[in-house]
Amino acid sequence: MSKVVYEGWMVRYGRRKIGRSFIHMRYFVLETRVLAYYKRKPQDNQVPIKTLLMDGNCRVEDRGLKTHHGHMVYVLSVYNKKEKYHRITMAAFNIQEALIWKEKIESVIEHQESQIANGNKYVSFEYKSGMDNGRTNSSSDHESQFSAQEDEDDAHPNLLRRTTIGNGLPDSVLDWTREFGSELSNQNANNQAFSRKHWRLLQCQNGLRIFEELLEVDYLPRSCSRAMKAVGVVEATCEEIFGLVMSMDGTRFEWDCSFQYGSLVEEVDGHTAILYHRLQLDWFPMIVWPRDLCYVRYWRRNDDGSYVVLFRSREHENCGPQPGYVRAHVESGGFNISPLKSRNGKPRTQVQHLMQIDLKGWGVGYISSFQQHCLLQMLNSVAGLREWFAQTDERGAPPRIPVMVNMASSSVSSKKTQKIDDLSVQSAPSLDQINAASRNSVMIDEYSDEDEEQMPDAEQEAYATKSDNDVKRTALEEEPIEKIDLSCFSGNLRRDDRDNSRDCWRISDGNNFRVRSKHFCYDKTKIPAGKHLMDLVAVDWFKDTKRIDHVARRQGCAAQVASEKGLFSLVFNFQVPGSTHYSMVFYFVTRELVPGTLLHRFVDGDDEFRNSRLKLIPSVPKGSWIVRQSVGSTPCLLGKAVDCNYIRGAKYLEVDIDIGSSTVANGVLGLVIGVITTLVVDMAFLVQANTTDELPERLIGAVRVSHIELSSAIVPKLDADPS
Repeated sequence: MSKVVYEGWMVRYGRRKIGRSFIHMRYFVLETRVLAYYKRKPQDNQVPIKTLLMDGNCRVEDRGLKTHHGHMVYVLSVYNKKEKYHRITMAAFNIQEALIWKEKIESVIEHQESQIANGNKYVSFEYKSGMDNGRTNSSSDHESQFSAQEDEDDAHPNLLRRTTIGNGLPDSVLDWTREFGSELSNQNANNQAFSRKHWRLLQCQNGLRIFEELLEVDYLPRSCSRAMKAVGVVEATCEEIFGLVMSMDGTRFEWDCSFQYGSLVEEVDGHTAILYHRLQLDWFPMIVWPRDLCYVRYWRRNDDGSYVVLFRSREHENCGPQPGYVRAHVESGGFNISPLKSRNGKPRTQVQHLMQIDLKGWGVGYISSFQQHCLLQMLNSVAGLREWFAQTDERGAPPRIPVMVNMASSSVSSKKTQKIDDLSVQSAPSLDQINAASRNSVMIDEYSDEDEEQMPDAEQEAYATKSDNDVKRTALEEEPIEKIDLSCFSGNLRRDDRDNSRDCWRISDGNNFRVRSKHFCYDKTKIPAGKHLMDLVAVDWFKDTKRIDHVARRQGCAAQVASEKGLFSLVFNFQVPGSTHYSMVFYFVTRELVPGTLLHRFVDGDDEFRNSRLKLIPSVPKGSWIVRQSVGSTPCLLGKAVDCNYIRGAKYLEVDIDIGSSTVANGVLGLVIGVITTLVVDMAFLVQANTTDELPERLIGAVRVSHIELSSAIVPKLDADPS
């Protein structure tokens, strides 16, 4: 008989055939092998309304914040990878409850995976609190390491992790917070949103440290200020602060002195929305016109429990210029809400608020004090958050996402011929109206962010030095004595080893990546990866009107050339969906697979073993801050994050990685693809080592692609697929 792991009332969330959303209170029961829900708390042998068998193929998918009658909630979708249409969608009334359910479900899935790893031998299930704390739903990789708040290297999800990323920001975002240092320092400091090297302390104000960016940029107008940020500590949980930051109702007046009015223009997805925001600026308001904003807001929850809220201005057909307002432009901005260690039993959170804005208007470029004064007023909201929590007694109440007043729900669905000015004549509702709307409506849907298991980072000494056992590699895995002639291989994307080259690829140094050491099972230490097991010989950049599968069958490709020479190839085909489908294909070659090695077991193993071991380590040495935040550098098990199709040929193994199979991964791609020409991306491929016999880990290979142009992709000529 299955053991009940967790149970309780949750919201059953869904959409009817006519497109309207609905919610019902249902009683959910999670057992070691089944997730089910009932109309009421089950008694005796009551039959559930619906059940889902829990096994190693199950996933918990983030659906983001959803709205119902103007209110926002969190949603979890649980499904089996082999039967995607058989799923259970559930929601919680507060994010903490959603995270608890997420943790419990992940623990059951992990238990089922461990049973498969143990040859389906029965292993008693015992849930331990925190065993999945910080673990994403998409990966069983337990090497996300977060030692301290200052070390954000692995604190952000990478390109393909099914984390709370949504569909990403559609617009390109200019770089303004990243340093362009050495490759290794960039790798280790990746995703540090606020690099200390390019920021200076401007002043301390209201208990906040105010920083100004030192970097000069030539692509912004003179009227656009330098980026500034405020850093402060708030005695509240990340979830409580996140709830306030996301609010656009009357509660915002109590902590944000620059807020006048805000409303929802369009809900793009669960993590991205377009908002209209009027600023309340106090710099000579009698002679200076007020400012308003129309911007994209994008949020996600990181592996370490922190929250990132990003925004950037954009135009929208239903949010044109408003009479009596000057439309300001946010070049980039956001909140970084990160947990700190509690003190005296009170939760503590570091809040970083950064902003780079052009307030527009004829005098902004000439009156620098206006720009800086208004910017400091907006950044002072961090102090408002601190004081709001210090003066409220409602600390025990579960955090909620307050309602947002939708000012364009009707106009979004109206005909495009409707004049934009129709929206302008709508007057902003009063504070009383906003508060009344909040009181009279019921919140329904909440969306859970994924937890990822956090492991302590190794000491700096462990990273900087290798033990003798770590540097000793078996003779079977050492680089072949006889080098492979690479001159006979070619791809349509050129190789260029120069640092400032564009639209090209080069081999990335393995020491830029950290992998599990020989003693990882005992001390969780990692070491620089060192030499690659295989040689990257060519890269192809394809496009077509449909998804491009099984590229290794193409005559003349690097895999076919290697096969003719008796070499073995491992082909990674990243499939990028869209109106035009793209594929970036990497060809790794070796003379032969050594029997008994982990790589040999991966190549000849079944798909389930491959999905549980194929790992990607990404990095963005050069790119905008938002892209760095979204991509991250945390290792990801590809088979757990997206669908991977394995094609085993006589002398090759092709892995078709369908990024479009994951809503979240596809969303990050939507963020990246718009600014791909500005990015330098590193990727390392390896087979995850789990036991002491398999350790230390070795890279299959690593590649750097620089400033890729979409126009350089070609349409491949593929032979008929024999399958």
